[in-house]
Amino acid sequence: MLRSIGLPIITLIITIGLWQACCWLFEIPTYTLPAPSEIAVKMYMDSAMLWGHVVATINLSLLGLGLGLVVGIVVAIVIHLVPIFRDAVAPLLVLSQNVPLIALGPLLMIWFGFGITPKLILLIIVCFFPITLSMLVGLGQAEPQLREYLAMIGSTRWEQLKRLEFPASLPYLFSGLRMAATYVVSSAIVAEWLGASKGIGYYLQLKFKGFEAPGVFTSIVCIVLLSLLFFGAAVLLERLVIRWRPPAKESWKEASS
Repeated sequence: MLRSIGLPIITLIITIGLWQACCWLFEIPTYTLPAPSEIAVKMYMDSAMLWGHVVATINLSLLGLGLGLVVGIVVAIVIHLVPIFRDAVAPLLVLSQNVPLIALGPLLMIWFGFGITPKLILLIIVCFFPITLSMLVGLGQAEPQLREYLAMIGSTRWEQLKRLEFPASLPYLFSGLRMAATYVVSSAIVAEWLGASKGIGYYLQLKFKGFEAPGVFTSIVCIVLLSLLFFGAAVLLERLVIRWRPPAKESWKEASS
């Protein structure tokens, strides 16, 4: 624990210290590379305004991640239950992830306006793919003996999914959720950058247009912290949910009851 957490923190502190020292020693202009102390001062001065933008980005990211989770689970279950959909839809899923957000965003805004709808669609497209893919793998990992036993005692396909395959897919589902949680904040920033009146993406755009390097770095700090927050929340949720999973032997008893 000390090595996995302590060493990165020590490395980060040393890096920030070297950064600060270089700015002082070489008198690097603020508009080129602000010192960490100047970024901290900027964050303090803009704290009231920044908080409102952070809250807007958190709300957008949570909504996009939640909808992406629901869509991802539904698509994965449909593909799993109707195998023909796997061949029909899977290539389109991969295709959807190869369209750059910076190109897809303007199209969505032309079609749906500048409200929240195009931003949510963009976040759903980003989030549902890793969730769908991970859950599809998990749904196929249920023990064949249990599957055969449930079929032998007359369980319907839906009961097999509910009692065996869905619980077995949970670790894989949370693996996809962790990936989506990592992507969702940066995707929300892109969506806000393309068209919004609030959020960190909007704040970043304002600072970029004003050539305020400390403000741009302030945005980066907020994005990194929010990404870590979302990833940590996904890990915590996984531990809470997976902890309630019964051991394999109990799963067998539950399935056979």
